[in-house]
Amino acid sequence: MTTEPAKTPEVAAAPPLGGPSGRKRAARGRRSLLTRRDRFTLAVMAGAPTLLHVALVWVTALASIALAFTTWDGIGLDAISWVGLRNFRQLFTDNPQFWPALEHNVIWFVVLILIPTPLGLFLALQLDKNIRFSRVYQTAFFLPVVMSLAVIGFVWQLVYNPDTGLINSLVGANRPGHYIDWIGNPKLNLWAVLIAASWRHTGYMMILYLAGLKSVDPTLREAAALDGASEWQTFRSVVFPTLRPTNTIVLVVTIIESLRAFDLVFVFNKGAQGTELLSILVTNNIIGESSRIGYGSAIAVVLLTISLAVIIPYLVATFRKERRA
Repeated sequence: MTTEPAKTPEVAAAPPLGGPSGRKRAARGRRSLLTRRDRFTLAVMAGAPTLLHVALVWVTALASIALAFTTWDGIGLDAISWVGLRNFRQLFTDNPQFWPALEHNVIWFVVLILIPTPLGLFLALQLDKNIRFSRVYQTAFFLPVVMSLAVIGFVWQLVYNPDTGLINSLVGANRPGHYIDWIGNPKLNLWAVLIAASWRHTGYMMILYLAGLKSVDPTLREAAALDGASEWQTFRSVVFPTLRPTNTIVLVVTIIESLRAFDLVFVFNKGAQGTELLSILVTNNIIGESSRIGYGSAIAVVLLTISLAVIIPYLVATFRKERRA
């Protein structure tokens, strides 16, 4: 007599993890990792900076654009009156300071792109050779970048001091009747400020180019050396073409730096004759004695338009490159 084997209860096969039930279980597992307190903390950490950014940047920018078409002395909202394009017509035709200020911003850009930018590239090329104490040199050259512009202005004020300044002492112009007023002379003060700005900008460019040099393939340099190329030929044919993205960033950064220049000039002489800049005109009209907020906002809109004309093409080109990648 044969006995039948005991029947084992059938166990339903679990659905694959990739199926709908598996995805739901994985989603529930992920959700359980964040408690209500964690979600609240993340909301506060992400929401507070976003609200501050919107309030301090976007709202104020939109308010400045709206005020550019009005006249307002800053006292009472009922004093705001719509004037249309009158502020802009006044700005381009009846303001003797606007065109000199715009010219000074252009000079600022030309000087920064021709002097500290090549000098920063030269320093980056030397430090990229892994010379001794390269970290010390990098820190020394980059130190002005992390310093406050107000501190830099104060330091260079001491250098340019007519009585006890370093430059006048070296050239012997610190005697009575032989003083050189580097800050008060309208023919000299802009160039004096530009020397201080170039001192800071050189370290900024050096760091940008040092980062760009890391993308240069060492094998290309070795191949050029094997072909008998000199150091200059290697730089011209191998290194510099590789730095094309870095050069674009350097150009955009330099344009923005030349447009937003304010701190150094204000610390030196508050934008006196010879150092007028667009940013100084904005400040003088909005918080100055005249309190022409609508007129100052019109200058700010012009400054914003010039900045966007540079930034938007750069962003478009960057996004296109990322999509192609």
